Amino acid sequence: MPLSDHEQRMLDQIESALYAEDPKFVSSVRGSRLRRASSRRRLQAIALFAVGLVLLVAGITLPVKLGDFPVISLIGFIVMFGAGVLLLGGRAKSAPDSPASPPRRSGSFSARMEDRFRRRFEQE
Repeated sequence: MPLSDHEQRMLDQIESALYAEDPKFVSSVRGSRLRRASSRRRLQAIALFAVGLVLLVAGITLPVKLGDFPVISLIGFIVMFGAGVLLLGGRAKSAPDSPASPPRRSGSFSARMEDRFRRRFEQE
């Protein structure tokens, strides 16, 4: 369902206010966090997953066991899990600038949006 003209204008105002309030956040959201894994990282994860699968199967077929537990299979599973983590979440993230966030101003973007939201529902 497309947005009405009024809703589109409101969305544009919110976007411009967010950009004015915190341009660093906007650039980080538009930047690396939305990019997909690179083809090189994808190939590394696939190769690592294949190695883990070979270890998993080899641990079941080989007689190397600690008690009744196939240790090589466990290592293979851990390698496969690591490949999945590498593929899905292994992107480099930038460190935060400071551990504590600055105190909010009384006229901050979120406070203005909350006031508008509250006024809208009080009118209806």
